[in-house]
Amino acid sequence: MSPRRISYTTLGIYLISFYCLFRVFLIMAPSEPRINASGLMPFETKGLPERQAQPHESAIIQSIKEMYSCSPTETTFDVYVNDSMFHDPIGIANGRESIRAQFVGLAKIFEKAEIPKFRVLENPASVPASIILIDQDVSYYRDSSKEPTKTLNSLLTITTNDKHQILHHTEEWNHEKSVSSEDGFFGMLNEQRKKLTATLTHVAVGKDKTE
Repeated sequence: MSPRRISYTTLGIYLISFYCLFRVFLIMAPSEPRINASGLMPFETKGLPERQAQPHESAIIQSIKEMYSCSPTETTFDVYVNDSMFHDPIGIANGRESIRAQFVGLAKIFEKAEIPKFRVLENPASVPASIILIDQDVSYYRDSSKEPTKTLNSLLTITTNDKHQILHHTEEWNHEKSVSSEDGFFGMLNEQRKKLTATLTHVAVGKDKTE
């Protein structure tokens, strides 16, 4: 058997094994709510009162709205430090340019996005002031002349530094924790899938910043 044939066979085995393991993960993953990135349960963050954004938060709030409305500009991602991280249920992006690629890619998929609900939440005593909590609904349109393709509720947990720049941006749909490598073997598999998704997105659209 030729080396090329062996290589393809081995790759096929790996792909089938990964698929089977991921299917098992989907079956076995716990469905009950777990502590989200804020350190609170989903029902707790959903119940937090709204507050007014502070002046030093205005640039971040503006950038977040531009990103999730699929209308990023040249300066949208300036609020992130170079080695920042973005984590959502689909992908993990490391670095400002990878984060830019994720959201530029989103704007290429959807013709339009609207934010019908956007609430900056009051931090409970357990959440430091350097973290911004946002409860939002985003409606995504593949065709702007029709009804939204999907409306997603999510919790944004945004960790900032003393210069009011974003270090870590986590998005959790319906305020529920995304599985990560901290959740054991299947969590590790899912996290690797997310990193691959982010890498492929970066390769596809990373050089195209704002189209």
